[in-house]
Amino acid sequence: MSTRLRRAVVGAVAVGLVVVPPGVGVGYAAEGQAARPAPASAPVAADGEFPQLTPAVARQLDDAVRKVMSQASVPGVMVSLSAPGKGSYVRAFGVADKATGRPISTDMNMRIGSVTKTFTVTALLQLVDQGKAGLDDPIGKYVSGVPNGDRITLRELAGMRSGLFNYSEDESFFKALTSNPRRPFTPQQLLAYSFKHPVLFEPGAKFSYCNTNLILLGLVVEKQSGQKLDDYINEKVVRPAGLRHTLFPVGAEFPSPHAQGYTDQTASGKVEDAADWNPSWGWAAGAMISDLADLKTWARVLATGTLLKPATQAQRLRVVDALPGTGYGLGIFNVQGWIGHNGSLPGYQALVVYLPQAKATLVLTLNTDVSHQGSEPSTLFGEAITKIVTPDHVFNLPAQPVTGH
Repeated sequence: MSTRLRRAVVGAVAVGLVVVPPGVGVGYAAEGQAARPAPASAPVAADGEFPQLTPAVARQLDDAVRKVMSQASVPGVMVSLSAPGKGSYVRAFGVADKATGRPISTDMNMRIGSVTKTFTVTALLQLVDQGKAGLDDPIGKYVSGVPNGDRITLRELAGMRSGLFNYSEDESFFKALTSNPRRPFTPQQLLAYSFKHPVLFEPGAKFSYCNTNLILLGLVVEKQSGQKLDDYINEKVVRPAGLRHTLFPVGAEFPSPHAQGYTDQTASGKVEDAADWNPSWGWAAGAMISDLADLKTWARVLATGTLLKPATQAQRLRVVDALPGTGYGLGIFNVQGWIGHNGSLPGYQALVVYLPQAKATLVLTLNTDVSHQGSEPSTLFGEAITKIVTPDHVFNLPAQPVTGH
């Protein structure tokens, strides 16, 4: 899913801070689902084994990526696909800057939108491991003024089952952001946009992707750690994970080299370059920056739980039905067996997923969030690639239904 400003499409895995497409999936296929047959042309073994990433397979992947780029008018995309003993496929396609034609390259920093949620929830779960927070504690224990705050638990916030209104779907928020996209927002300002709306349903009643949940969890991390969220995540999550080009920014800083990002989430509705927009409006739900190599590492760390106690990681991966064929755990998706998250922020999308059976990692970053026929581009790329290499596990994150205001 994503952190889109107002919910347009809640596409597959991009959970950034844009017009709210929710996050990506984690877990296993829903019980009773039939395995989908492999296409006749799929270069995989009959038993569904992950294929060797040979030059022939690479050519198929090249063609599939270029086809999606053309159909969805994506300026540039980076892809990393690998599995132990099977080789790797790392490619960059297209341009980083439409004005100059500067090519995109695999070493570029990108805004990762809702993939940020995976870092924030990891931070929370570390505090759970330390006994500084409890998943079944009510949010009202840590943050005052939350509607139903005496009944909504941290677990329900992390699992997108709180019933709170998504602040990024509020019309006045959208106008405030698009009228001055370089302005900073505080967490309290973001919550105010949510709390003026009635709750949508009782805590735990159903799944509804919501950036408000992560803002609250970010405040819990700050209160219980005694650190600013950016400092805690950079010191206790990013660094221990071995990530060298990942950061939680405090403002609009965007290290070079980076791609320009193109969005239609603008005041005029016309496509604009959002590279220097301030991502503070996404904060704990979508403000972070990373690159392709770091995200490959993070996909494995996230899915295997190396920063958490095994019992806590097991709770994280215990998914509940969210969207068709998709389960959501604690800040993580399971889309047809691929575990991870997607992200979307004005101008950028990302997909960071891991397939446990093959220990395979798939990472995508791209420099547009403009949807194509109701689907997020990151989902279209993920689907096209997995149809070739894992036809029994096709990443096909569906859109989340639009909620009323």
